Amino acid sequence: MATDSDPLLALRQSIKSKSKITYTNASGPCSTLLSATTLIINSLPFPKGTRTRFRRGAGGANDFYTLDALYVAWLLRDAPGAEYMKQAREHGLSVGFVSVTERKHVVDWLEGKVQESDQIEPLTSISTTPPGTPPRTSGQSQPITPRTRAVEAPTSTPLKRRYVADSHDVEVVKKIKQNEVELRDRNTVLRGTKANNFSAVRTTYADKLKKLKDSSRSGAPSMVTTPATDPKLLARKARHNQPIIIISSSPTALITMHNVKRFLEDSAFEPSQEARARATAEGNLKPDDLIAIYRKRTTIDSSGKETVTRLTYFVVDSVEALSKFGTDAWDRVVCVMTTGQAWQFRPYKWNEPRQLFHNVKGVYMSWSNDPPNAKIKDWNVTELKIDPNRRHVDKSVVAHFWKMLDSWIQMNKPSLIK
Repeated sequence: MATDSDPLLALRQSIKSKSKITYTNASGPCSTLLSATTLIINSLPFPKGTRTRFRRGAGGANDFYTLDALYVAWLLRDAPGAEYMKQAREHGLSVGFVSVTERKHVVDWLEGKVQESDQIEPLTSISTTPPGTPPRTSGQSQPITPRTRAVEAPTSTPLKRRYVADSHDVEVVKKIKQNEVELRDRNTVLRGTKANNFSAVRTTYADKLKKLKDSSRSGAPSMVTTPATDPKLLARKARHNQPIIIISSSPTALITMHNVKRFLEDSAFEPSQEARARATAEGNLKPDDLIAIYRKRTTIDSSGKETVTRLTYFVVDSVEALSKFGTDAWDRVVCVMTTGQAWQFRPYKWNEPRQLFHNVKGVYMSWSNDPPNAKIKDWNVTELKIDPNRRHVDKSVVAHFWKMLDSWIQMNKPSLIK
């Protein structure tokens, strides 16, 4: 092979001499590498997908870079790693482009900063001139017959047989490389292509941050007792600081004001219609709009000592009943049970489901044999299933409810836990 027709040497000579490289296709000259089929280098046409003698560092013995891959590596030599990979794909190199780790070595060789490279396969020629060596001028003396040296060389150092990879293994490696993610360095590996903006987090926690700032401000001691620091008011507030649970007012809901007390206190589910009929027979024609739930909670400390506390929760099914607790009632709401119907939230402080269930614990009650409800998919609610026939499993469902609610209160509203 003549050196002037070798695409690798032609590309290097053109880059070193700063000659312009143009593109053509079947229609003639074109302006982009993506639409081109041929590169015109030093007035010679080369198909852009021509395989060169530049071997991939991590590839097999028969894995070489194409001409357009080397040209793109030099063309985007100053681009950051992520931008380089993005633009390489835009130039049509979805696979096969020069890796970020080898790009500098390739560019240095193409620009002549590096004279030799172990990754370059020698030319198939009788010449022993190393690849990339500038052509000799007519005034230089010609070397001795290279064939004589080729005969003498084995007497001093035997040639090592080159490893030839299995063709199947080469194809497997190529498929693996297609799914590889190119990295840059340890400082930029975690950076994406988009700028991170956490303003939404600050907006979400704006109210909490304001409360924390207000509570942390401590001025000079004052002799005037304000309502916020009045011991009597604080004691009164402590006595009326029980958590509040809101349930749906829908008559088709599994948990209503007719059966919620027996369900949460006694861990026994009674269909709402049966509970209503029983209450009517007892003379209670209309359920209360505010029901107190009493619960005993047992905790064990590190020493093994058991402590039993009696907790009180209030259950309502309307904002009218909730208003009886005062202006700060929504600060005490810890749970909302929903049937999956968005109309339930219209009169609430937060009437958008995603915003509501960001501020309170959401629970969706359903039968165990009901299909999944697509409406609640993005609502951040926990689904609790009630078996229509097996009443002995009600206890585990209620226990899971209280455990889940205790964890949520501890994390989000610990002031409601005595």
